[in-house]
Amino acid sequence: MERLVCFLCILALTAGCGPEEEQLEARLLPLAGCKAVGDSIRAAAIEEMSRKLDAELDRYLTSSCYADPYSPPAGSGMWDCSGDPGKCSSSYGDADSEKQDDSSGASSYSKTNNQVAGVEEADLVKTDGSYLYLASDDGFHIIRAWPPEKTEELIRVPIEGTPQRLFVLDDRALVYSSVGDGGSQAACTYGYSCQFTGDGHPTKMTIIDIRDRRSPRVVREVKLSGSFISARRIGRSIHTVVTAPGPKLPSQRYRPAGLGACRDDRNLWEILTAFETLRRDNTAAIMNADLGGWPTIIDTRPLGGEKRTENVLGGCDGFYRSRQASGDQLTTVLSLDLADDSAAAVASTIVSRPGAVFGSKQALYLSVPHERASSGWWYQSMSGQEEASTVHKFSLTSDPPAAVYAASGVVKGRVLNQFSMDEHDGYLRIATTSGHLPGPDVYSTLTVLRHRGEALVAAGAVDRLAPKEDIRSVRFAGDRAFIVTFKKTDPLFVLDLEDPEEPRVLAELKIPGFSTYMHMMDSGHLLTIGYDASNQGSFAWFTGVMLQIFDVSVPTNPTLMHKEVIGTRGSSSEALTNHLAFTYYAPKNLLALPMTVCEGDADAAASSGVYGTEMTFSGLMVYDVTTGSGFKLRGKVDHKSADGLSCNTWWTNAHSQVKRSIVMEDYVFSISEDLIKVNSLDDLAQDIVVLPLGAAP
Repeated sequence: MERLVCFLCILALTAGCGPEEEQLEARLLPLAGCKAVGDSIRAAAIEEMSRKLDAELDRYLTSSCYADPYSPPAGSGMWDCSGDPGKCSSSYGDADSEKQDDSSGASSYSKTNNQVAGVEEADLVKTDGSYLYLASDDGFHIIRAWPPEKTEELIRVPIEGTPQRLFVLDDRALVYSSVGDGGSQAACTYGYSCQFTGDGHPTKMTIIDIRDRRSPRVVREVKLSGSFISARRIGRSIHTVVTAPGPKLPSQRYRPAGLGACRDDRNLWEILTAFETLRRDNTAAIMNADLGGWPTIIDTRPLGGEKRTENVLGGCDGFYRSRQASGDQLTTVLSLDLADDSAAAVASTIVSRPGAVFGSKQALYLSVPHERASSGWWYQSMSGQEEASTVHKFSLTSDPPAAVYAASGVVKGRVLNQFSMDEHDGYLRIATTSGHLPGPDVYSTLTVLRHRGEALVAAGAVDRLAPKEDIRSVRFAGDRAFIVTFKKTDPLFVLDLEDPEEPRVLAELKIPGFSTYMHMMDSGHLLTIGYDASNQGSFAWFTGVMLQIFDVSVPTNPTLMHKEVIGTRGSSSEALTNHLAFTYYAPKNLLALPMTVCEGDADAAASSGVYGTEMTFSGLMVYDVTTGSGFKLRGKVDHKSADGLSCNTWWTNAHSQVKRSIVMEDYVFSISEDLIKVNSLDDLAQDIVVLPLGAAP
């Protein structure tokens, strides 16, 4: 509303309307000490409060009850816009802010399905070919896995909280667990319908010396008040991302006392004055609040023969704030040396909510989504955009391990998951979607960012990709990018990124359904998992789980070589939304997938979207996969259980009884929540070992 332009400029306590506030700087600003951190949190809270108060005022004034022109009394002295929003000022000024076992191991075995070679991702199971190391609800398990017919649990180490994932390097293991009481939220890895906010619980890192596999010992514990978001291991260096709520601030009021839904006997000036008085009161409450409840990181480790406990965040070193209010959460990257208990952990912290994390050998990137409607100010380069993401880069060092803030940039839209980002030859490539289906203004963008100074600057882009569709999967491979979008059909786009300043679309292949994860079989072939779909005109029903092989050796002419559909609507797999459950073992041309198969009337599922009514299988399915012959089912390992399984699983909530699988020579290990099975690849129906989990240590 034009009549409110001047009034709405009054955010003088946090940000002015001057040209300097229109500079499109996404870079983070360092904060010198805890007072500066507190000031930044207060300023963000004031900005958020003012935004909400302005929105409430706008709703109030645009109701049918109000038609008065704006006419403040002369000489009021409360503000002076002089007809120019860029000159808004306030008479009350700005806020003051500123190995022991001798067993041999398998000669070959599958490993964690990492996105980037040499950058290890935390997972719930690891192996070295001799042992399985498992994080389960009841602790950390060490399981002798070779020879497979003698698979047995050597020991279970109780871990505080609920173990979720781990790293293992030589004779060291690091177990992440969620601790504390209270409610929990679902953590996610595929951000189509969720945010990367963790599970809401504090995190504990337990480091264990496993030189004696039968008698491991805890050597270090790190307790973080933040929830786990992501982690990477590069050599001995561990980099962990967590997020924690900022200090609690008093609740705010957004309607002045005594104001009804419509105008009574007050004139418009009195209404505006009441809202401005409330703004002052809210601001004073925030400024005078005691900032208790700071996030903490407690590192307990041996030092000089004794244990020393220190609060890593105690001095607020390595804290940064964004120029755009990014929420009152604190997102921290904690780095430590897994093999050296005497080396201190190092933290870098942003006053910001979290986002999707991508890690290369050189850097860690955090993509934080923003919506214009909920932001106090907006990037000029994003004018006309309703969504944008700030991308923060942290350079990684190993001696000592640290994540040092390096640069930031801004792109339109939001990422789907970590595979939407990739670093190559010093450039970050990032694929984003703007808008949400079924809205008509949905499209996607691939942006190439160059690191220049403290900024990530756009070097090139492909914009307006696949109008009216959104991204369902992305895979980067050297100078190529593969992007799958979807609304009714599955366009597979092949992009040429050889010239980072001139990225371009080489080809588009349209087929039914969509892929949620793409895997490079080799340089010329894509192996994918996703959903088949039935076109319904303006939309499509997703149906069975779909496996595909694409020939992309001629990038201008991608072709679908093979397709396999499993079950009907309601069938599901952990691997659909979590790449760590996808086991493609190239040496044996094997694909092992956790799977819940539902069957029913396929025609009804395709025409009316009904779910399969009969669960016919729950366990691990193993395929022989070649580019020449496609998919040949080798066999199944049955884990069927009625607990927590159904045939009405929504596609973004994919899950299965089996969580992971590992191939060792001619055997496969399938891991569910409560047991491990060992089976020969030559006879998958016959269990060699069934090892229950959860027995007393």
